[in-house]
Amino acid sequence: MSKKTIKYSDLRKALRLDSKKPPTDEGLAGLTHYLQSKDNGVGASYKQLAEDFLSTGVIAEDSEFQYELPIKYDIEFPPVKKPKFKFIDLFAGIGGFRMAFQNIGGKCVFTSEWNKFSKQTYEANYGEVPFGDITKVNEKMIPDHDILCGGFPCQPFSLAGVSKKNSLGREHGFKDETQGTLFFDVVRIIDEKRPKAFILENVKNLVSHDKGNTFKVIQGTLRELGYSIHCKVIDGKYFVPQHRERIFIVGFDERIFGGKEKFEFPELPKNIRAVKEILEPADQVDPKYTLSDKLWAYLQAYAEKHRLKGNGFGYGMAKMDGITRTISARYHKDGAEILIPQEGKNPRRLTPREAARLQGYPDNFVIPVSDTQAYRQFGNSVVMPLIQCLGKEVVKTISKWNL
Repeated sequence: MSKKTIKYSDLRKALRLDSKKPPTDEGLAGLTHYLQSKDNGVGASYKQLAEDFLSTGVIAEDSEFQYELPIKYDIEFPPVKKPKFKFIDLFAGIGGFRMAFQNIGGKCVFTSEWNKFSKQTYEANYGEVPFGDITKVNEKMIPDHDILCGGFPCQPFSLAGVSKKNSLGREHGFKDETQGTLFFDVVRIIDEKRPKAFILENVKNLVSHDKGNTFKVIQGTLRELGYSIHCKVIDGKYFVPQHRERIFIVGFDERIFGGKEKFEFPELPKNIRAVKEILEPADQVDPKYTLSDKLWAYLQAYAEKHRLKGNGFGYGMAKMDGITRTISARYHKDGAEILIPQEGKNPRRLTPREAARLQGYPDNFVIPVSDTQAYRQFGNSVVMPLIQCLGKEVVKTISKWNL
């Protein structure tokens, strides 16, 4: 059979990825990772998975849509053709790290995300189905990479004493402390693959969680692996019109840099953004985003009750020349933290597109899921342009060493 270039959109239809059922099969992950990696030196890691998946008959054996055919990526954010470096995307969500690092010339060679709706959004934009549960991923099968990225969930760690561990015959060490948490999966991948650098992101409160013990374990674990650590809380308001403080942990392999990498966090833009920049024209916003009389009355009563108690709880009415509160995964419930005033009627929620803009995603970012899932996804996302700015500094630091 003669080979020809086919469009990824046609392959999606052959794989039934355009159906309402989100992609969750690990075989799809293996196939799409192979398609994106076979020309970038890491295809061998996924070839067997791709062949096993195709052998199930999901695509007819004599079909033109076979995995060895050249693929033309007509998706919005195709893989970089001539990458300057390789990275992996853990706890990927909808790909904020992915987009940021592709924009600065990187090639993603592995991605993992467990939520089926986030996987659907990820695949629709990047043409790659993430692998699922990271706790079940064999770190040895992950291709070598230069930078590891991930916004890992914060889970409580148990700080057991050295004497107790000794009494149990267990070796004391920070890696042992993190067993049973998702951070441990980041640790085992770093330990196995030894990326030149990593960028981890989490909520600001991680620093003070459990009286600082959680952050102590995290830093100790990463240093025990042989990485020099740089930490800083950065507010997304310098890149998007949203107050969103997050802790960033950047590490460099001491076996390579010897602690002399001279990394510095980027200088932040001086001008803070304004909410009016991300809003859609008022006459184009669907009335369904306007709060009902019942919900608006409830939010006002709730805010007044807490005001009388001296609490600060209540809805957040956005100022057009200012910034919003932090959008969260619960935004879909009532939109209370960010309301847009409307003349002569009740305020409204952000539209999903406005929520995407609030996290720095361009307007060609595909939103293939329901409004509820979209709000959850953007509420859980990173501020993409902030990640891109930070990523440039990490890549620049590595490049200075001509590695």
